[in-house]
This record gives sequence, structure tokens and C-alpha cells, in this order.
Amino acid sequence: MTRIRTARPHRPDDSFSLRDRLNSRKVGGTLLLAAAAIAFALANSPLAPAYFAVRDLHLGIPAIGLDLSIGHWASDGVLAIFFFVVGIELKREFVTGSLRDPRRAALPIAAAVAGMAVPAALYTTVMLVSGSDAVRGWAIPVATDIAFALALLAVFGKGLPSGFRTFLLTLAVVDDLLGIIVIAIFYTAGLSLLWLLASLVGVALYWLLTHRGINAWWIAIPLGLIVWYCMLQSGVHATIAGVLLGLSVPALPVGDDEISLAEDMEHDWNALSQGVALPVFAFFAAGVPLAAGGGSVLETFSEPVFLAVALGLVVGKPLGIVGSVALLRRVPGFALDPKLKLPDVLALGAVAGIGFTVSLLIGELAFRSAPEHIDHGHLGVIVGSVVAAVIGSVLLRRRSRAHRRDVLAAGEERMP
Repeated sequence: MTRIRTARPHRPDDSFSLRDRLNSRKVGGTLLLAAAAIAFALANSPLAPAYFAVRDLHLGIPAIGLDLSIGHWASDGVLAIFFFVVGIELKREFVTGSLRDPRRAALPIAAAVAGMAVPAALYTTVMLVSGSDAVRGWAIPVATDIAFALALLAVFGKGLPSGFRTFLLTLAVVDDLLGIIVIAIFYTAGLSLLWLLASLVGVALYWLLTHRGINAWWIAIPLGLIVWYCMLQSGVHATIAGVLLGLSVPALPVGDDEISLAEDMEHDWNALSQGVALPVFAFFAAGVPLAAGGGSVLETFSEPVFLAVALGLVVGKPLGIVGSVALLRRVPGFALDPKLKLPDVLALGAVAGIGFTVSLLIGELAFRSAPEHIDHGHLGVIVGSVVAAVIGSVLLRRRSRAHRRDVLAAGEERMP
């Protein structure tokens, strides 16, 4: 029987392997941003025809129903690795992490729900007022990109209380979970129960193997590919297969193992997710011309889908998060960390408006039958996320300075 490896010995920072470096949220966020920036530059340069030709090139085996463009392979295939890691993170948070205690997580969970509901309502309102038929994209601005958010916090949030990161991480994890549910329920077309059942049988088999300590790559990877293929054929978005497989991994040690398989696999697969899956997806999703849809730049920036997505991320996200915390923090059963204040939550809400990866994916799923809206939605995600990142950076730095001043003042008061 194959057993998982025991805990790795601690290594000093100057001897980190490439895999360890790719596990860093800061490095992952940088690679993601670089891939998106290169794609955006190519799509708005004389090389645009070549870029779009590569993105739209079809590769696959049509005989078995695999005839996807390279862009779709990036969103339907490669991105499943990212969602597999998300599934593992969710499992660990529910079993051993911040979501284990519902009372402690109640306020971040409520903030996550409100932080999704308000952008969705704002988007829908813009669509109704403008008379646009693109209401199907209501879920585009509801997601928070955890990689970018934590990378921004690592750079600009030094000096903030530890409760800030805990709140943001809990909110982002719940956001991921709800985003997955939204994709599974609202963006599934032509459901085939037989294929779905076959995929779930594969997931159950993977659960059984991992809970018996069996995780040999030559078993796990072929089984994962079968589960992914069956999910793709079922009509449910194939990345859901990655989530279900991740949730199947045990989050507690099995037998005499020193660490859980979830902890071990998250370390290994997160490097592949941060270093390959997310940058590849961003490269093929973020290549959007400024004059989207064939119109002028001015027409693009006044298009309802663009405006609704950008407003949802920049305004809707912080409004939902801050508003829910302000209303619930004194209600029994909800508690805000004593070291956090509403201005801290405002900074957190601004950072949560960075909705890159999942927002781009939902945009593709929402408008695959109406491709004229895809570029507008993607551009709204990119512009909205950049604006949210700039605002969030400024607020994080200000709150960090304020907390450092408070610490210094408290230290001076204690001095004789």
C-alpha cells in the first residue's frame, strides 16, 4: 500500500526550491499579473491576429467529443488544476481551519454572501436600466481572486493585525465555495445524468483510495482525467471535477502518517496551479482589445456589460462587505476581531474587488452563446480589478500605518 510522505524538514529561506517559491502567493500573483499583461498587450498590438489565431486553434480528438480550442482547453482543462487546489483548501478549512468553528466564521461568511449579492444586484440593475439582454452575466463580478488579494496584502499590509488576514482568507474561501456553486447550478447546459453519475463514481473511488492512504500518481492522475472527461461530457463545467476531487482528499492524517494527505498535496499541486495553470488561463483569457466588439474605445467603456462588471467589482464588493459588517458586528452570534475597525474592513472590501480568475471564467461561461458580450465582460473584469487593486493598495498602506502608530502609542503609554 502506498503511503503519503512524512512531514518535510524545515529549510531556511535561502534554500527554497522552485516549487516552494511557486507556492508563494506573492510569486503566484506576479506570474498571473505578468501573463495577463502580456496577453492584453498582444491583443492590442500588431500581433493581435497571431494571438487570436493561436487562442482559437482547435486541438483534440473529435471522435470522443474532445474538440476544444486552445482557449477552451485553458479554461475547461488546465484551470481544473486550480480548482483541485481550491477543493483541497476548502476541505482543510472546513476540517481544521477557520471554518471549523461556525461562530468564529459567522461574520466573514455573512460578509462573503453580501459581497456577492450586492455586485450581482448592481449588475442586474444596470442591465435592466440600460435595456440590455446580457443579464446572464450577473455572476461575473461576484468573485474574489484569492491569489491577487493575498499577494496585495503581503506587499502593502505589513503591520495590520493578524485578524485582518484571517478575515480576508475566510471571506475568500467562502467566496470560492459560493462561486463554485454558482458555476455548477447556473452555468450548466444540457445536463446528462449518466455522464454525471459516471464522474461521481470516479470521485467516490478516488475518495476511497485516498482514505486508504493510496495516492500513487499512476493511479490518481488517470482516474482524475477520467473524472474530468465524464464531467465535461455531462454538461457541468469540467472544473467542478477538480473541486470534487480536492474535497475527497483526507484533511486528517491517515494511519501513522504525520501530516494529512491534503496538506501534502496542497503543497505539491499549489505550485503547479500558481506556476502553470493560472498564468496559462490568464494568458488566453485576458487578451481583450480595448475596442472590444469592433467598436471604438469610447463605445466599449460606455457599454452596459463593461460598466456593470467594473462597478460591481469596484463599488458593489466593498459596499456589500462593509455594509454587512457594519450592520451585523453588534448582533449576537456575530463578532468582529476587537483589533479591527470599520476602516480596516473598507480596505478589505476594496481588495476583495479584485475578481480576476473566477470572474473571467464566469464571463466565458455566461456568454458562450452570446460571444459579442465576452470581450466587454472580460475588459470590465480587468479594468475593475486594476482599479480595485489600486484603491486597495492605498487603503491597506494607510491602515497599516495607522495600526503601527497605535502600537507605538500604546508602547509609549506603558513606559514608566
